Amino acid sequence: MTGGMLDPRCRRVLISGGGTGVGADLARGFAAAGAEVVICGRREAPLRAVAEATGARVLLADVTDEIQVERLFAEAGRCDVVIANAGAATSAPFGRTTLQDWNAMLAVNLTGVFLTFREGLAQIADWGRLIAVASTAGLKGYPYVAPYAAAKHGVVGLVRSLALEVARKPVTVNALCPGFLDTEMTDRSVETIMQKTGMSAEAARQTLAAHNPQRRLIQPAEVTSAALWLCCAGAEGINGQAIAIAGGEA
Repeated sequence: MTGGMLDPRCRRVLISGGGTGVGADLARGFAAAGAEVVICGRREAPLRAVAEATGARVLLADVTDEIQVERLFAEAGRCDVVIANAGAATSAPFGRTTLQDWNAMLAVNLTGVFLTFREGLAQIADWGRLIAVASTAGLKGYPYVAPYAAAKHGVVGLVRSLALEVARKPVTVNALCPGFLDTEMTDRSVETIMQKTGMSAEAARQTLAAHNPQRRLIQPAEVTSAALWLCCAGAEGINGQAIAIAGGEA
């Protein structure tokens, strides 16, 4: 899973978007490593399913709503690790992108990270880790997802700036930037490609996998392993980084 044990100060971990995909895998990984896990999201059913398998505590919250995020941390209690994982993606040609589409992508993918980190940092005591699950879209461009890429670039900028503010504290701030993942979100992208191009499901998945020089989709467990590593002894100097998990994609 990782090259070492969790820092003993890593007691409680909060994971947004913890009901599916990477968030669910993060919950499983941190629970297996011995941390108390709190997962949050907007849909209760998938959160409860993860909780049954991991023992995680479930809290409902929309990370785009300031009041709900404030209440989330009040109910969660002091968290040592805060993972801003909640996100969403849509695709459309830029000329057909509405202001509503733009605002929706920034709200969940960027504002949600801002609110989660702000409230998370405010209650960190003697040690902490703030981790954003971003994307290679925060490091480069992709066609038809301009609002999503802009939001993820914003997350990387937020991480780098906040890391400098906390650099003299026992707190680090980093972003994990996976390439195309083998998750439900990618399944939806595959469906969109099939509808627009007539490709088979396998061909559509191969189109996405081709972005990775290893010619494969990234597994959620690879993101979890990186997050766990950031919470182990020896990772104190990793701060303000956007860590690509993408098989060498540039």
